[in-house]
Amino acid sequence: MQYRLTRNFIHPMKKLIISGLLLTFISAPVWADKIGSVDTDFRFIGPDNKIEIESFEDESIPGVTCYISRAKTGGVKGAVGIAEDRSNASLSCHQTGPIYLSEKIVKGKEEGENVFKKRTSLVFKSMQVVRFYDKPHNTLVYMVYSDRVLTGSPNNSISAVPVQPWQPMPAAVPIPAEKQ
Repeated sequence: MQYRLTRNFIHPMKKLIISGLLLTFISAPVWADKIGSVDTDFRFIGPDNKIEIESFEDESIPGVTCYISRAKTGGVKGAVGIAEDRSNASLSCHQTGPIYLSEKIVKGKEEGENVFKKRTSLVFKSMQVVRFYDKPHNTLVYMVYSDRVLTGSPNNSISAVPVQPWQPMPAAVPIPAEKQ
């Protein structure tokens, strides 16, 4: 009887844990493109600690591209993917094309929408970018922050993108040979 009770209790717990882990691993709404990185600390074994620069586009608002620089832990733990990255990140978002805001965004129904998420530890910590719309100033405001399952970090960074009419870039003008 006791064996049956324990087995029946553990089985639902396994399902719950596996479901939680799957949700954690597949919950990234956007993939970032790596722009580059610089080494910050030498490690004898494994990759060096780095600052990585990545870019992503806001899927709900084409015409906005964000750039994130963040700390990436190296060493053996970083190489295997079990290191916990620091909570420091910097964010810069820019208008890179025409911006069309949906009615939901203009009416404030999508305030604080998560537009980017990346795991910064094996399971419990992630870096997120959320979007707000400042209607009086017709500006999109993006904020990056780090959180954990139980506690987060007050470290954050914001970037504002004024919504403006988009002018296509003029054709590139070649530089005369004597100036090169």
